[in-house]
Amino acid sequence: MQAALRNNQRPRNAPLMPLLVCTLLRMLARLRHARGGVGVALVCLMAPLAVSSNAQTASPLVLTQGGPQLDAWDAITLKADSTYQLSAQDMLNRLDDFQAPAQRNRSLGVQKAAMWLHIPIIAHEKLRTPWIVDIGYSSLQAEIYLASGGKVLQQVHSRQPGEMQIASRTPAMAFDLQAGQPYDLLIRVQATGPLILPITVGEMPHQMQQALREQMLQGLLNGLAFFLLMYSLIQWITQRERLFGFYALVVLGSAGFSLQFFGIGDQFLWPGNFWMSRYGGLVAGLTALAGSFLFLGTALSDGTQSCYALTMRVGAVVTAAVCFAVMVGGLSVQFAIAFMSLAGPLPSIFSLPAAIRRVRQKDPIGTTLLVAWTVFGVAAAVMVCLVQGWVPANFWTLHSFQFGATVDMLLFLRVMGLRANAMRQQAQEVARERDMMHYLAHSDPLTGLDNRRGLQHALRAALSSCAPNNLVAVYLMDLDGFKPINDVYGHDVGDDLLVAVAHRLQANVRRQTDLVARLGGDEFIIMASNLGTADDAEELGRSLLRAFDAHFVLSHLRLRVGLTIGYALAPLDGNEPQALIRLADAAMYAGKQSGKHSIRRNSGGLALSL
Repeated sequence: MQAALRNNQRPRNAPLMPLLVCTLLRMLARLRHARGGVGVALVCLMAPLAVSSNAQTASPLVLTQGGPQLDAWDAITLKADSTYQLSAQDMLNRLDDFQAPAQRNRSLGVQKAAMWLHIPIIAHEKLRTPWIVDIGYSSLQAEIYLASGGKVLQQVHSRQPGEMQIASRTPAMAFDLQAGQPYDLLIRVQATGPLILPITVGEMPHQMQQALREQMLQGLLNGLAFFLLMYSLIQWITQRERLFGFYALVVLGSAGFSLQFFGIGDQFLWPGNFWMSRYGGLVAGLTALAGSFLFLGTALSDGTQSCYALTMRVGAVVTAAVCFAVMVGGLSVQFAIAFMSLAGPLPSIFSLPAAIRRVRQKDPIGTTLLVAWTVFGVAAAVMVCLVQGWVPANFWTLHSFQFGATVDMLLFLRVMGLRANAMRQQAQEVARERDMMHYLAHSDPLTGLDNRRGLQHALRAALSSCAPNNLVAVYLMDLDGFKPINDVYGHDVGDDLLVAVAHRLQANVRRQTDLVARLGGDEFIIMASNLGTADDAEELGRSLLRAFDAHFVLSHLRLRVGLTIGYALAPLDGNEPQALIRLADAAMYAGKQSGKHSIRRNSGGLALSL
């Protein structure tokens, strides 16, 4: 009281004190004739209790060197201004009307009025550094006033930067105090959304250190979002996969919402832009919602035009329409907030049956999405409780939604990886089936060698590069003595012998340049390329004849068959596949007629005689 009188500044609720004293004196005068002095004693006992109670409600926030940061809610009282017209001077004249908050949890929820907060402060000793009052939430309009003696000494408007306003992501003001003099901090706040108010008063170095920590955290989380956005865009452009484009929308919207919610956008990206400050976070949230419809609809779609896929596309279109209407001013912010609150869970709700079906199929995409929705649901629930004022506003509750969205984006990235892996496996399976069909179309089912069609492809490719010093030989051969073996021992032994013949032929040709094929029955054909001279072709044919001097051992049987070979050379004898095969066939037939187990080349004259 004495300090207040010396500075011509009444403490809060000061008019009640003389009134209370006068009332007590009147009661004392009326009861001075009471028997036994009971009335006097009663009044004397009540007086200090009343004074003590009044002093407790008026206790200011004491700034000391030993406490670098104080929670302003320890001393806050409130008053609503439903007219939005009252000034700071009006509020200084009505300090007696301010009431203590129902809960001191740093959040007032959604208010349809401008809220005034009063914080009495005092410093009993000279402060070594300026102090800062900071509202740790950026999505609101704030005015901060420092007053003493019923007069405003300095003020800051969050939408009108001035020299006393700290260049920070949240509304803040620096001030100096005179030792022993009481001051009043008045804060006027209003917002289209919730009033989350983690207000602190602290020394400038400490407050700056806290701000730098927050900036580092935001830099890490938004930097991660930036790289996820760049990765998804690059993948979308290079692979033309829609899922990456839809994921980019989710990341862009989530990151934009965080930039606006935590004030990074207003501080660095669009300072002083009223439209972005008012609509940026809302538009970003709607973008993320539309992206979620499209992303989940694509990730869980089975590739058919199902009712689920159509519903998700309709949800994305409606959300995009609302977003566009908000951007052009066709819808109010309140309507858009209500829409986003109601439609926000719909992508997950609509996708839940499809995800559960994937889980039952042991598809990890379904499990990953369920985990993502659980994490995001917990984060959203904490955010709702924070908006309604049911949980205190602190580091974890303020960042819960951002942490949940970050984990959600990373899990969605895993979903893309799983889907890409599934698509790659599907493509490999299609390629295997295609290769199998090609193999069956171009190979002999008994021996696994190329058939006539496979030979034609290989021979055509080899003939395109043949030359007089780079010959291609076509050997057509027929087994000697195969029919009697097939008749005596049966077709099973005959088939086994044909397989053994195929293996022996492959073992006696050059693996890189020669091709062994079966035309049918006991007829085989070999294409040998990269031969230097005709003598090299002749020597290769004779080595094949010698390879059949040895017996074939099939189970308990020792069987022997020979070869009769006819061949032609390209480009010396011809340059067309069918012509070369006909020349080789004529030479082989001539060899059969002249005693078998022989090799003959047909340069063209033999074919004319047949």
